[in-house]
Order: sequence, then structure tokens, then C-alpha cells
Amino acid sequence: MSITLALAGNPNVGKSTVFNALTGARQHTGNWAGKTVELAEGGFSLGGNDVRIVDLPGTYSLLAESVDERVARDYICFGEHDGIILVCDATCLERNLILALQTLEITGRVIICLNLMDEAKKKKISVDAEKLSELLGVPVIPMAARSGKGIDGLKAAALNIPVCEPLSISYGPTLEAAIKEVETAISDKLSGELNPRWVAVRLLENDRSLVEGLNEKLGYSITAFDDVALALKNASGLLRENGFTAESLRERLVSGMINHIEEVCRAVIKERGSFASDRRLDRIFTGKIFAVPIMLGVLLGIMWLTAVGANYPSAALSSLFSRLEVYLAHLLESAGSPDFLTAMLAHGVFRVLGWVVSVMLPPMAIFFPLFTLLEDFGYLPRIAFNLDGAFRRCGACGKQALTTCMGFGCNAVGVTGCRIIDSPREKLLAMLTNVFVPCNGRLPSLIAVITMFTVLGGGLLRALLLTACIVGGIGLTLAVCAVLSKTLLRGLPSSFALELPPYRRPQVGKVIVRSVLDRSIYVLGRAIAVAAPAGLVIWLLANINIGDSSLLLHLAGILEPLGRLMGLDGMILLGFILGFPANEIVIPLVLMGYTGGGVLMEYEMGALKDVLLLNGWNWTTAVCFIIFTLCHFPCSTTCLTIYKESKSLKWTLWSMAVPTIVGILLCTIFNLIVHI
Repeated sequence: MSITLALAGNPNVGKSTVFNALTGARQHTGNWAGKTVELAEGGFSLGGNDVRIVDLPGTYSLLAESVDERVARDYICFGEHDGIILVCDATCLERNLILALQTLEITGRVIICLNLMDEAKKKKISVDAEKLSELLGVPVIPMAARSGKGIDGLKAAALNIPVCEPLSISYGPTLEAAIKEVETAISDKLSGELNPRWVAVRLLENDRSLVEGLNEKLGYSITAFDDVALALKNASGLLRENGFTAESLRERLVSGMINHIEEVCRAVIKERGSFASDRRLDRIFTGKIFAVPIMLGVLLGIMWLTAVGANYPSAALSSLFSRLEVYLAHLLESAGSPDFLTAMLAHGVFRVLGWVVSVMLPPMAIFFPLFTLLEDFGYLPRIAFNLDGAFRRCGACGKQALTTCMGFGCNAVGVTGCRIIDSPREKLLAMLTNVFVPCNGRLPSLIAVITMFTVLGGGLLRALLLTACIVGGIGLTLAVCAVLSKTLLRGLPSSFALELPPYRRPQVGKVIVRSVLDRSIYVLGRAIAVAAPAGLVIWLLANINIGDSSLLLHLAGILEPLGRLMGLDGMILLGFILGFPANEIVIPLVLMGYTGGGVLMEYEMGALKDVLLLNGWNWTTAVCFIIFTLCHFPCSTTCLTIYKESKSLKWTLWSMAVPTIVGILLCTIFNLIVHI
């Protein structure tokens, strides 16, 4: 006998762990036909029977919006399967039962896999699996998939899924009468393949996407029959007579389901500790009084540790690369390399590479683990929750709060994260504004300028100023979102479900390894890939002369009028332009131009400040430099990522133009105000 089962569930309920435990090595990955959604399939054999498992994308509800959710919904509703294994999280059963009850309204051929029972026990949450099975009318298998507990029972149940009646939730006498009217008309037209009551509710709800899928499944339009059309007309008239609108109908359906879920949970769940403590923590971390101060305090702490802690390893790496550069130059000379080639490779390409690594790696090695620890603890989704309202008021999607947080480490990562946003308009909005969040490549420049021009206060004041820069970047993100939403990207913000996972003790060892290898090294590798050719171009510009000046100085002279208008100068603007491959080299480029050197120069803060002051820098220049650091075109890696994600040169160019225009305007306005 061969059986096909769908594996469904909310995100983050251990569905992948269950899938791996069931299928072992017998699995493969592909794409849904016509979709950009990954599909995993696997199987197992038991008692001479072959069971095929189709792992569906995680979804919170069958009222789907994104492509992933529609794929899961359509397979559950209309797919060729023999039953559904529905994975639920025992630590937050109430939320998981929304999808469970929606599925049970369609079919009774369901097994509830009550996963994470070990986590529930740690949180002192007791779930009565037998009582839950009795109330839902389907088998419930308690499990701890990570340790393999319950897998054998789930496999055995999969071979013998009982044919149970679909769940029927009461929605009140008026709505029930309307449902009965339509159900009677369509019962003989569904060929026994779908639950007529469920179809009647969807028709009354006028869920067009589901109705299209239903018609495709049946091969004809269910509403084309005269008696069905008449029944829908009569039922809709009955609802209108009793004050129902489209919105109130949806509210009644949702409230009926929520009431049923609450009744079930009261009967099967006993909370004795940790879950209640999660709610107490949420009242602090997401409450009106403490949420923002705690969020700013956490950000301040991370910035202080990053700014102070990166100094020593950065100096050590810089010293190491300086020695390696000498060895490389000697090696090239001993091999008979011409002087210009030795200078180009050792003092040009290699020096830029060494600079990028020594300046970029230490802050990343500190920032990314701290950032990942917040994610592992469960606080990062709370930050997104706190920012959600502000983004929606600016015409953006609440999910942009998550992609903004991702941009702190790397804007390219933040742009990639925009895939979670369903609306194309809102996805573009998030991609175009992610650059206003200062990424790890721009932090060294901000730290350097703040350090040089902060005389008093020490590390704490510098951390406060750096935090203020980041908060300012978030403010700019919101402001530009509001402007773009009313001009270039008009439209209404959408709604979404943001999961607040339970608080967990971070796995420090795994976090450090994962953040260093998966994030720091990955981002550093991409930066090095563009830094090498940048080093070659920079060396050529600094060493090819036209008349008595290098190309570098000629280009800076062309940019001088615009630079002065912005409170900067031509060399600073040229530094930003040539720093397009990697933002880390902006200050070294400026220093090279000021000193007339042919190569990038290492700097000590005191000596660098002296060079800057000799070339006309003051506090106004420093502020304008910070503003333009926050507001200018993204680096080459981020631009390439935007192009890959949007598949549009137009929007890639807009992503460069929008922040640059904002930066020029803000710098110019600030400079003019200071000099009035």
C-alpha cells in the first residue's frame, strides 16, 4: 500500500525536525511547478507499506496571503493526499489551533502531532493529549521530535488515519441558517471530494482566491449553477437583513473559531509557571512604559561593546597585515617583479584587503554574536513588534521592522530579508530604505569620527552618540518611507502575523560559531571580493598623473564645489564614491588624498585628527560627514543584491538615488543653517 501525507504547521513548531525524523535520508528538495517555493519530499516504509511525506511551507492560517502560504493552503484544500499530519507546538497550543481547526473544518483525516512536549514540561505547561483528541475528534500524538520520542507512534498512526467527520464550529443562528441554505444547494455538486459546509462558508465569505482554487479542482464553476447562485443570493440577503457586512461576517467567523479554541485550551492546558513568566516578560519588553527605554538601552549596550571592544583586535590585525605586506613586497622584489607591479600588488591591492579585514572583522565578530544572542533569546521579534506600529503609520509593512533589524549587520542581508514581505510595493519600499540603517561597514567610519571629535565623556558618551546616529537612521527610514508611500510608491499597508516565540536560554556556543561562520565570514568574503579590484583602481588613480597632479586630485577638484555646499569637500565626496565597493575604506581614501600619498595609509586617531584639522575639518564638517555616512548610496554588494531581488535596473538606480539625494539635502541644509 502506498500513502501520501501532507506535513503542515505554523513556522517554528519543529516541523522540519519531525520531517527529518520521519524520513531520514529518504528525502529530496525541488520547486513547486510555477512557483518560487521550495518543496521537500521524503518517505518511510513500515510493515510493507510506503508512506510519502510532502513537507508544506509553514503557515499560520489558511486565509493565505504570501506565495508560500497559498501553496500550503491549496495543497491542504485541493491536493492529492490521503491525510494530513499537523504539527503543533505544545508550549503555545492556542496559537497553533487556528490552523488546526481550519484544517479540521475541511477534513477529518488528520493526525495532530503535539510536538515540543519536552519544552512544555520545562515551562511547567501540562497538555492533556487524550482530552485534546476527544475534543477534536482526531488522533493526537504527544512528541519530542528532537530526541525521537513519539516518532514510532506517529509512523504507526500515519498508516491508520481514521475517517473522522470534519469539525463543525457553531457561528450563531443567523449565520448557521445562511450556511445551511448554500450547503444544501452545493452538496450534490462536489462529488464527495470536499466538505460542503466548509465550501458554503468560503462562498459566503467570498474568498476569491480559494473559490478559484475550488473551481480549478472541480473543473467547473460552482457558482454557475442556477440553484447555487439563488442560494447564495438568498443567504446573502438574510445576512444583510440581520446587519452583516463583509467585515462583520469575517469577524463572526474568526470570533467563533477563537471561542472554540479557548474552550478547548481551558479543558486541556494547565499552566503552572514558565508560560506565565513569558507573559510577564512581554508586559515589560513590549509594554508602553518600558519597551522603548529597554530597546534603546540594549542598543546602547551593543554599540558600546562593539565600539570599545573592536579597538584592540583591530589594532592587532592591522599590525599583522602591515608585516605581511612587507613580506609580500620582499617576495615580489626577490622574484624580479618591476617596482610598479610590486607597489600595485603589495601597497595597492593587498593593503586595501588588509584594511577591510582589520577594520571590518572585529566589529562584526562582536556585533553579530550579540545580535544573534538577542535573536536566540527571543527578544529580536519583540523589537520588531515595538516598531511595527511606526512602520504601518508610515505606509510600510510591519515586517519591514524585521528587515530593518537585519540591516544593522549588513544592508545586503536586510535586502535579502525583504523576501518575507508579500506586497511588491512594500518589498520595494523596504529595499529602497534599508540603507538608512548603518551597517557594519559604516560603523567604523562613524566610530572614528565620533571618537576624534569627542573630547570629553569617554566611551559612554561615544556609545551614546553612536546610538543617537542609529536612532536617527531609523527615524530617516520612517520619514523616507512616509514620503515614498505618498509619491513614488503609493498604496495601502498590508497586515501580517508576527510571531512572538517563547523566551529561550541562548545556546551561546552554537550562536558564536554560527554568527562568526555564517554571518561574519560570509559578509567579509563578499567585501574582500570587491575590495581587491577596488584596491587596484584606487592605486591607479593615485599614481597616474596628469600634469603635476594625480587623477585622484583632479577628480576631487571637480567635486569641490558640491562638497563645499554640503559642508564637506571634494576629497571627502570622492572618498565616498571610491568607497562604493566597501564603505570601510572611505576614511583611508580621504587620508590618502589629503597627504598626497600613492597608497592607503594606516592611521592613529590623534594623528588622523591632526591631518583632518589641517585640511579644514571642524565640528560642522564632522556632523556633515556623519549625516552623509548615514545617507548615501549603498555599497556594491547591497546594490547587486537589490538588483537580484528586484530584477530591475530601474529600482536599483532608485535605491542609490534616494538616500544620496536625502544626504545631499540634509548636509546642505545643515551647513547653510550653521553659516547663516
